[in-house]
Amino acid sequence: MFDKIFEAQQKAEEIKKRLDTISVYSEVEGGKIKITSTANKHITSISIDSLLLSPEAKEELEELLVTAINKTLEQAENINQTEMQAATRDMMGGLGNLFGNK
Repeated sequence: MFDKIFEAQQKAEEIKKRLDTISVYSEVEGGKIKITSTANKHITSISIDSLLLSPEAKEELEELLVTAINKTLEQAENINQTEMQAATRDMMGGLGNLFGNK
């Protein structure tokens, strides 16, 4: 039984490492702001069009950044959940064998 639990922990670590290698990307306002993140929800890059860097565009920039970041993190969360659900199904199938279910 402990072997299966250890195996599940290893699988979770493998998934986490794999999620660090998956990039998600979003943009808003026709590419004025571009955000890239890992599937583990770590922002890796932000690109901002220079037209949004003027003092007059400060409020618009802030709103667009929030929108772009949230879009990117939502995509990352979707991938994260999909990977974890697949691992949970695999793990539960393995644990079923512990109780004589095949």
